[in-house]
Amino acid sequence: MPVPLYQAKADFFRMLGHPVRIRVLELLQAGPMPVRDLLAAIEVEPSALSQQLAVLRRSGIVTSTRHGSTVVYELAGGDVAELMRAARRILTEMLAGQNELLAELRETEVPTS
Repeated sequence: MPVPLYQAKADFFRMLGHPVRIRVLELLQAGPMPVRDLLAAIEVEPSALSQQLAVLRRSGIVTSTRHGSTVVYELAGGDVAELMRAARRILTEMLAGQNELLAELRETEVPTS
């Protein structure tokens, strides 16, 4: 029996649900990067980065190529970059809404004396 689309989407978002993976995708929006540059930008142990890159590679969201001893990663397609931009827009709107609510709460605060 095939997996329902909503289940596949949930699995996809779970795959994205790790800070290191998100940071890798953010960095790769600027273009292909060798692992050493990813390591310099993301302060994690090499083994931890390697593990997260493997998850992204297996999912097909990034690709890797070897140039001599250097492995370079890149986004598999432009849709991934668009997803990251959309997530930023959504978060910006959510945080703006929270700031508005916070300001409203502060304005209506009853002084205690």
